[in-house]
Amino acid sequence: MAASVPRPREKPPSPAAHRLQQSRKSETQWQHWIMGQVSTQQIRQETPRPIHDFDLGAIGRGLVFAQSLPELAAALEAGGAGATAVIQAPPGTGKTTLVPPLVANHITARTGVPARIVVTQPRRVAARSAARRLSSLDAGAPAKRVGFTVRGESTAGPETLVEFVTPGILLRRLLADPGLESVDAVIVDEVHERGLETDLLLGLLREVHELRGDLMLVAMSATLDAPRFAALLGSANGEGSAPVIDCPAALHPLEIVWVPAAAPRLTDRGVSRTFLSHVAATAAAAHTEALGREQGIDALVFVPGAWEVAEVAAQIRTRVQDTEVLELHGQVTPALQDRAVSGREPGGLARIIVSTSLAESSLTVPGVRLVIDSGLAREPRRDAARSMSGLVTVSASRASSIQRAGRAARQGPGTVVRCFGEKTFAAAPAHPRAEISVADLTSAALLLACWGSPGGQGLRLPEAPPVSSLEAATTVLAQLGAIDDAGHATALGRRLALIPADPRLGRALLDGTGLLGAAQAAQVVALLAGDYRAQAADLGALWTSLRQGGHPGSAAWKRETARLERFARQSAGTQRPASPAADGLGLVVALAYPAQVARRVHGASGTTYLLASGTRAGLPASSPLAHHDWIAVAEVARAAGRDAAGTGALIRAAAPLNEDTALLAAAHLNTEDTSTVYARGKLSARRVHRLGAIELSSTPVAPTRAGGRAAVLAALREQGLGMLKFSASATLLRNRLSLLHRELGAPWPAMDEASLLESAETWLAPELEALAGGKPAGSLALTDALRRLLPWPEATELDALVPERLAVPSGSLIRIDYPDVADPAAPPVVAVKLQECFGLALSPTLVRGRVPVLFHLLSPAGRPLAVTDDLASFWSGPYTQVRAENRGRYPKHPWPEDPWSAPATRHVKKRM
Repeated sequence: MAASVPRPREKPPSPAAHRLQQSRKSETQWQHWIMGQVSTQQIRQETPRPIHDFDLGAIGRGLVFAQSLPELAAALEAGGAGATAVIQAPPGTGKTTLVPPLVANHITARTGVPARIVVTQPRRVAARSAARRLSSLDAGAPAKRVGFTVRGESTAGPETLVEFVTPGILLRRLLADPGLESVDAVIVDEVHERGLETDLLLGLLREVHELRGDLMLVAMSATLDAPRFAALLGSANGEGSAPVIDCPAALHPLEIVWVPAAAPRLTDRGVSRTFLSHVAATAAAAHTEALGREQGIDALVFVPGAWEVAEVAAQIRTRVQDTEVLELHGQVTPALQDRAVSGREPGGLARIIVSTSLAESSLTVPGVRLVIDSGLAREPRRDAARSMSGLVTVSASRASSIQRAGRAARQGPGTVVRCFGEKTFAAAPAHPRAEISVADLTSAALLLACWGSPGGQGLRLPEAPPVSSLEAATTVLAQLGAIDDAGHATALGRRLALIPADPRLGRALLDGTGLLGAAQAAQVVALLAGDYRAQAADLGALWTSLRQGGHPGSAAWKRETARLERFARQSAGTQRPASPAADGLGLVVALAYPAQVARRVHGASGTTYLLASGTRAGLPASSPLAHHDWIAVAEVARAAGRDAAGTGALIRAAAPLNEDTALLAAAHLNTEDTSTVYARGKLSARRVHRLGAIELSSTPVAPTRAGGRAAVLAALREQGLGMLKFSASATLLRNRLSLLHRELGAPWPAMDEASLLESAETWLAPELEALAGGKPAGSLALTDALRRLLPWPEATELDALVPERLAVPSGSLIRIDYPDVADPAAPPVVAVKLQECFGLALSPTLVRGRVPVLFHLLSPAGRPLAVTDDLASFWSGPYTQVRAENRGRYPKHPWPEDPWSAPATRHVKKRM
């Protein structure tokens, strides 16, 4: 029996970890309760335990990955205490079953102390299934040394050596224990799926690995993207990449059958019911045919979401006999999930399992030799233009389709029936997009703020979060009071991070508890957090169905409600209101999404609502909510105009509320200010009361001087400089200055419209005041206004650099036409009679010789004879032809043979 000894630390805590630990001192009591739900801190006991190695021979019997164990063991041995490794092995090879016990044996042999290994699985059902499989194979070993912890359920205990968890569980543990003091190794499985929480976990664990010299870190991938993760993890000494251990595929022959539907898979309203009927009919027929060839074959049907699972399963049940049809998705009870993935009992009925992508890659379903694939998937998307986020149905990537097909060939020859065509498959994206690049990042941004790395600063993530999504997330967190001005988590933010829900829902839970009581607030938040479909967007009807037990997800909702209620009571104590609000559902929805409080737009076609965010959205035509003036919107998504009252955004879930409740829930959006408008040369002002973009009332008032100036400036920037009347002298000055800026740059000011509008508040201030006072735009002295932009002392050179007129040999001062601001490449032009330029050999230049003047030489009648910026060449050549063509036409004017010596004149010969 070996005694447990403290492990030495090779590196001091990072500043991020230190700040986090210091900021938590006031939150100790709250954390202890929270972590009592999810942490291993109270599970692991630092007491001597007997060492009992896992029997890898018995566990790995028949598993392909068993042949890769020596290579993995050698890599871990070479890496030492803080070894890193990346395992690249296709699904079904046994890596999830074999790697954790090997790592545990390796650490135990090195330290002489029973090791603690944490393994992450992206889904709860996979974590439970993996733990139970390894435990069953670990026959004869001490009980409970393999366990799992998922949301609301745990089998881990003091003697647990290998614990399977979801990424979210481990992320919250890291917030409470940045050093993972009770863990010897972390194995992150299914990293290729690029889930948001898994990506974040890799970044945080990489930093923890740098802090600790003895934390072993392993990532497992089912695709060829392993080098990316090897570079991310790095080697044990921090130089180079982690070693990659490969394993061959374990697939049997696979037949691919294409059965495309005649109707489109997707419509503006979502998945077509006609297509779902096609999937159900195809699945029933394919399974019946397969059983006719060979008994014992089970089928796995992939559809995108929980609603589609229920619909297809119901239709299959009407088409088959002596077959058990099971549903598998996140809302199904753990018992039914386990039943679906555990395989058929001896002598049991044949099975058809209808599943979301939950069964795509992270677990093997025994008995499945037939897969029916809809080719659809549910993925997160964020609409930045409308500030909308949610799950959307899209074509599954080719990689996902291949993963799904592989489920049929893990245990023998299999068949995949694809309910779409080969062209559709070829047109699908190669891989699903990383969730961090498309999802709402509010929860992720809060976690990073709590870690001490706002926005992921200093962390090595598989992919950097998009700047726009991150900015939107931090804006939401700031409005919630979850982060401070520097982007670090506040005390409230740290509390919200420990609630297993989106921060907006967490804030609604805490605030709703104070207004409605913990029970009602938890019910609504559990409703909003679940993947439930509100028929005709009516959350009230959905809530009633869940409470009365008539909804398939009622059991899951009640479990989640109970769990959230415990969080709410712990936070709010025993305080409860005397009488909950009648519209409690709408209140909690509005507390969660205040920017989505909406009021009906009267006079608009259809059932159109204006959200406080400024987005217009429409209710489904059949929605019973259409008669309510105010609603709180929980979900809004893009849709075709006819389905969204012409707005392009469809309200998918909402609850009614009244104006007082809306003002209470969205108090920070409640503003009252004066709006002044300048139009048609006149000012008007109104006192406007708004809830975000929703105008509640408007009263005429007298405009103020400051408001008037601002309104004129706003009108000018909206309409452009065309609103003003530039005189000829103002236009000339603007063009002269434009040429100087083009040639010399600063400090000569830019004269383009954008630059002048940007600085209008400075150079045009008196004129703005005059316009606000009622002066007509045509009476403004804009030449004087432009002179305010002249730089000093450089302005003293203005006339020398760009004179208004040019002196020619005849003594005339000819006006220079400077190029328009809109035509900066054009030269300055002097239009002058040819006779006035006799003897002028050198062409004049402007701006210290930088810009030649282009001469338009005119006839005595003012008609153009020649255009040149090289007078010497003109007199020496083309002049002879011009003289011959015009001396007879204009005999009263001089046309000397020698223009070099002839006197320049603007008169006829007689006056000379």
